Order: sequence, then C-alpha cells, then structure tokens
Amino acid sequence: MNWDDLSDATADEVTAGPAAERLVGSVADGEDQAVEAALRPKDLGEFIGQEKVREQLDLVLRAARARGATADHVLLSGAPGLGKTTLSMIIAAEMGAPIRITSGPAIQHAGDLAAILSSLQEGEVLFLDEIHRMSRPAEEMLYMAMEDFRVDVIVGKGPGATAIPLELPPFTLVGATTRAGLLPPPLRDRFGFTAHMEFYEPAELERVIHRSANLLDVEIDTVGAAEIAGRSRGTPRIANRLLRRVRDYAQVKADGVITREIAEAALKVYEVDARGLDRLDRAVLQALLKLFGGGPVGLSTLAVAVGEERETVEEVAEPFLVREGLLARTPRGRVATPAAWTHLGLTPPRPATAGNGQQDLFGA
Repeated sequence: MNWDDLSDATADEVTAGPAAERLVGSVADGEDQAVEAALRPKDLGEFIGQEKVREQLDLVLRAARARGATADHVLLSGAPGLGKTTLSMIIAAEMGAPIRITSGPAIQHAGDLAAILSSLQEGEVLFLDEIHRMSRPAEEMLYMAMEDFRVDVIVGKGPGATAIPLELPPFTLVGATTRAGLLPPPLRDRFGFTAHMEFYEPAELERVIHRSANLLDVEIDTVGAAEIAGRSRGTPRIANRLLRRVRDYAQVKADGVITREIAEAALKVYEVDARGLDRLDRAVLQALLKLFGGGPVGLSTLAVAVGEERETVEEVAEPFLVREGLLARTPRGRVATPAAWTHLGLTPPRPATAGNGQQDLFGA
C-alpha cells in the first residue's frame, strides 16, 4: 500500500489551495502527512499496486546490492498521491541507506543544491520531489553531479571567478514529478531507471483500504471497502482520507463498523458521489449542462458560472472529469459527454432543426 507522497504538498501552486481543501483532492495537508507517516509500507513486499514498477525496481535494487554498488538514479512520474515518496523511502530501506528529502521549489540557487550534495554520505538516497520546478542553474549543476559525482563550486565574481571541483560520494537520486513533460531531455537521460505511476484499480484500492483499516484499528467489511474504493479516484491517498472520514461517521452515527450502508451515508454527508465527484465537480457539470446546454463553452465563462477562478476549474476539477469521460476539451470550448447527462440524471436537449427536417447549422 503506498502512502502517498509526503512532499506532494509542495506541488503546483495552482492546486495547493483548492485541492488541499477538498476531501477528494490529491494534495496532502498536515493531517494527511501525519497519518501517512504511520501507514507507509516499509518494503516492496508490503507495497500494493504498481506491479510492473515494483517488479522492475526490485531487479534494479537487487542487482545493485549484489554488485555492492549504489542503485541507479530513479525518476518516478505520476499524479499526486500514488506513492512516489513512499517508493523513495522503500528504495533507501532496501539499500540500507539513509534518505534525505527536499523539493524542487526549495532549490532556487545552485548554491542550495551544492550545500545539499556536499553533505551527502556515501550511498545515501536524495529524494527530490517536484524536480521539474528546480531552478535552471541548479538543474545544470545536477547534470554533472548525477553523471560524474562532482560539482564545480564557483568562488568569486566576474573575471576573477574560479571554479573549484568538489568530488561527491556515490549517491542515488530519486526524482519525482507530476509533469514529466516539463523535464529537459538532458536531465531525463541521466536517470538509469524511469517509471510512470498509474492510477489504481478498485480491487487494488480495496486492499489498500483493508490494510489501512487494520493499522487504524477500524472494522470494515468487504462491501464497505469496495464502496469507498469506488469513490477514491484511483488514488490511495484519497482512499485513505475517505476511510478516515467514514470511520468518524461510523463511530458517531453507528457502532463503529463500516458497512456499505454506513459508507454510502457518510460519503453523502461529505458530498462525494458514487463516481467520486464532489461539490466542485458537480457544479462544473451542472453549469455546463443546465446553463450552456452541454457546450461548447469557454473556460473563463464556465469558471464565472461556477463562481471559481479559471485556474481552479482547469487544474483542479477538469482533469478528473476528462479522465472519467464526463467532459471533453475541444478547440471551441468545453463540451459535456453523454455520460455527463446520464450521471446527473438529465436529458440532453434535442438539436434544433430547420423546416426541411435538416439540422439547422445555426441552431443551439
């Protein structure tokens, strides 16, 4: 079970506010981070899901241990909450090495990176979250550190500046990113192993929920776990958060045991529907369907209708709606799919027709 990325709380600014406030948001807040620390698996054997990634990573780590060498640099990409930080900690544990955690936004100058690299121990794992947000000077310094285990420290300014080479002990860099496309090719090419984290299937999330419930000393039956898993958007972090909220409801309103009925009642209170949509998601769909007939409509217009910022609609609500096949982005604007009408229980309007029975090109 992968207990979501501890430092994903440093993800993109456009999602840090609205996403962190949502029950189905994939960004971890302080409460999530505290709980996740106790629930994280300690080795690959405990890690649920991501079968191909686990198998490949296991080979990489076993081979490195057999050679008595540090593991290759590892790049993990994927949405927040899928277990990138957890895997970085497992890599360190499997290699019997300490781990140091930092993030791209925290490294704004080459000197920041040089200070971190120069203090690493031999074999240590450096986890760099949101690596695509690191400053360009630091990024260029990282090239040489990853390839040659050396950095050039510039002393002085102007014509009198001198580059002093500084040898580094062998280390393993684990980079994590939610936007792999923003990484420059020279940086990507220096990673010996690259893995993409996929969203989880409901059956995998059920296993995550059962394991978490056991650690939290919560009694839950199979159908109750399945109900929570189906509303968790394929993300362990969200499954874990929903489980805690349903646990609260079960303790206050019932006998503490989570069944399907209790899970449904609890998540109705928290406005998370059967497909995992929350208030913001449904508000976007309702505006698109009821006010604009299913679209197409521009993003800014849709955001005004919902009463949210444009960035909130685009970065927080839309990705899941598109992935669920409820909304489509087209050159003319946002368009609702037939599945959106069905999900909200609405009937799509009939296209207007001209007098000859042909569809009117200028009709609604």
